[in-house]
Amino acid sequence: MKRKLNLLPLLTVAFIFFALNAYVLSGLGTINQSSLLSPIFWVFIIGLTFALFFAIQQMRIQGINKFFQIVSHAFLIVFVAEVVFALFLLLGDVFRLLMALATNFEPGGFHMAARNNYCVDFAFVMFCFTVVLFAYGITQGKYAYRVIKHTLYFDDLPASFDGFTVTQISDVHAGSFTNPKAVQKGIDMINAQKSDLFVFTGDLVNNTAAEIVPYIGHFSQIKAPFGQFSILGNHDYGDYIKWPTEADKVQNLNRLKAYHKEIGFKLLLDEHVELHKNGEKIILAGIENWGIGFGERGDLNKALQNTNVNDFKILLSHDPSHWDAQVKNYPSKIQLSLAGHTHGMQFGIEAFGIKWSPVKYRYKHWAGIKSENGRYLNVNRGFGFLGFSGRIGIWPEITVIELKKK
Repeated sequence: MKRKLNLLPLLTVAFIFFALNAYVLSGLGTINQSSLLSPIFWVFIIGLTFALFFAIQQMRIQGINKFFQIVSHAFLIVFVAEVVFALFLLLGDVFRLLMALATNFEPGGFHMAARNNYCVDFAFVMFCFTVVLFAYGITQGKYAYRVIKHTLYFDDLPASFDGFTVTQISDVHAGSFTNPKAVQKGIDMINAQKSDLFVFTGDLVNNTAAEIVPYIGHFSQIKAPFGQFSILGNHDYGDYIKWPTEADKVQNLNRLKAYHKEIGFKLLLDEHVELHKNGEKIILAGIENWGIGFGERGDLNKALQNTNVNDFKILLSHDPSHWDAQVKNYPSKIQLSLAGHTHGMQFGIEAFGIKWSPVKYRYKHWAGIKSENGRYLNVNRGFGFLGFSGRIGIWPEITVIELKKK
């Protein structure tokens, strides 16, 4: 039996979308009284909307192609810019209403003053600013790599590892890259840190192992004295596309594991290694992806099997929800966990003491250092990008962590 299509949500969204555009048009009409404004505006909006529906239908058959990327990003930019314009326009209209309520008590009825052109002009300037901001994020921001450094202090760090440095990147999503030269700039910045250890915390590709092939030569340049280690992220398993057979999906994952080795990354699959220096050691463990809502594959007990409760441990775990669910209260203390996954949603504000991204409503801790129970978590903002082909305010990150003994 066919499922009944619930039209109410669809009609609600359509009504809100129409109302938003009608309100934006009323504002534009304040600064441009041309009779052609309204038909041109609606032809553009309706045309773009139908193009998006067509692109979505094509994507379901052919996958994400260039047409879908162009149309979806154009729609996103226009929609967000319209919302910004409408918000500033609404502020002006609310002010007009309050002024009218305060002054219109005399006979003759209620009367609101006309819109102030300066207010509408300012709203339009913010509309244009939003478009420019998105254009920057799409063309430049997604490759605007930042090196973020942290120094962390531990009572139980072996003395030989005092000053030991770890460089972390996460979420490469190689299938999204379009500029090898820009990627090479990021690789050069990684190597310039000259860290003792390099780690990658998952999502090398979007869906298929083949995506990393054009960039094997780039990432194989990364070298560190104590080695290069990696784990898998939720996208690496190929769960988000349809495979001809289950065997094809398994073969793809095995191929991706082989590419990790070809790059020079030691892939940790629910296992650990010992890093030795001057007769002392620390444990580096890595688990398969464990994330609430994204597959709970990893086995922390297996990864730490045969380790000592007093060992100093660094854990690679792709999804930060794992830290809250298991790691921060794990009986055998894990001093430092390194994660990624969130990308900081590739959009937000981190300036002037403000740290905000929409992803905060999904993850308690979505970027940077978190400390609890004497244990640290670092969530890397990601090296690549996915979905939205850009970054605004949340830039691609190369993390460098220095371990210090208290």
